[in-house]
Amino acid sequence: ILLIFASFIGACAGSTGGGIKVVRVLLMFKLAMKEIKKFIHPNAQINIKLNHRSVTEDTLVSVWGFFSLYVIAFIMILIALMFTGLDQVSAFSATAASINNLGPGLGEVAANYGGVSDTAKWILSFSMLLGRLEILTLMALLHKAFWRF
Repeated sequence: ILLIFASFIGACAGSTGGGIKVVRVLLMFKLAMKEIKKFIHPNAQINIKLNHRSVTEDTLVSVWGFFSLYVIAFIMILIALMFTGLDQVSAFSATAASINNLGPGLGEVAANYGGVSDTAKWILSFSMLLGRLEILTLMALLHKAFWRF
């Protein structure tokens, strides 16, 4: 169970590892610390720095946007798998394993995915694409403006 939760914090930037990249987790942590400091000192001007460079607000917004899309996609896939007949533990671990490129899960998917329905396998295949290509890349590919030119 600990490994499944650890898989949510993924690999480094530029790699094909799944999960939320370490840089994004670091930026979300720094932004949370900034907001706590701003709560204590409301008029303070606090910059978030990464590698001694200030991070722009656009970058921080895109990090939170990615995190929001990640959570929404995870919940939608989890619910879709439960509609196919998987129990909550199996659906959660299968979703985490597929979107984070983890491998085996818990419950019904602990040994293999042979007992999972074909519909669930298609959902998990799409989830693997989301995890491997990242959500924003796949969203851009599916957007009609990408195919216009």
